[in-house]
Amino acid sequence: MHLVVLGQPDGWHSEQLERAASEASHQACRVDWTKLTARVERGRQRVFADDVELTAAHAVIARAMPPGSLEQVVFRMDALASVQAAGVPVINPPKAIECAVDKFLTTARMAEAGLPVPATVACENRAAAFRAFTELGGDVLVKPVFGSEGRGIVRVSDPELAHRTFGTLERLGSVLYVQRFIPNPGFDVRVLVLDGQVLGAIRRRCRGDFRANVAQQAEA
Repeated sequence: MHLVVLGQPDGWHSEQLERAASEASHQACRVDWTKLTARVERGRQRVFADDVELTAAHAVIARAMPPGSLEQVVFRMDALASVQAAGVPVINPPKAIECAVDKFLTTARMAEAGLPVPATVACENRAAAFRAFTELGGDVLVKPVFGSEGRGIVRVSDPELAHRTFGTLERLGSVLYVQRFIPNPGFDVRVLVLDGQVLGAIRRRCRGDFRANVAQQAEA
């Protein structure tokens, strides 16, 4: 079986997936999101990364996507959808990735599923954001809607700082995603669930920060 691991080629997760495929007697190659090229010609959709054709693979495993502009992220999702449309199994599929990278959509879907989530407000102007800051108790997290690994998240508990933060984000044309701060006991738990079954879990301990992301020096 020929597998394509789409992610950061030098990342540990891509390396481990390639090793696991080899141990199972499959062939896997690592390719970079930023190398994607999509073609539509003669009624066919084809997607490449350098000289590797994703639409000819037996399966594509999509891993961590690097930051990019809105156009770049949308193109990557479109290219992955073309791979899926060609009949190639994609794990995770584009719709799942779109939800996972969008904090507001993720929060809304979790609430719809009956899972407890912190009170959250998303808006486009500083006035609405400051009202949310007050309504949420004057201690909030301000997060980029797109992003991962704890990047760009700030805790705001001072009204003057809130005004400045929201004003700056409004001028930058950003969506203001404001969430009530929930103190943690110094760790969080990440659980991997597949088809309703728990496959494993890790505890991530904070190190002098409210963020329990390994990318922010937390211990797992």
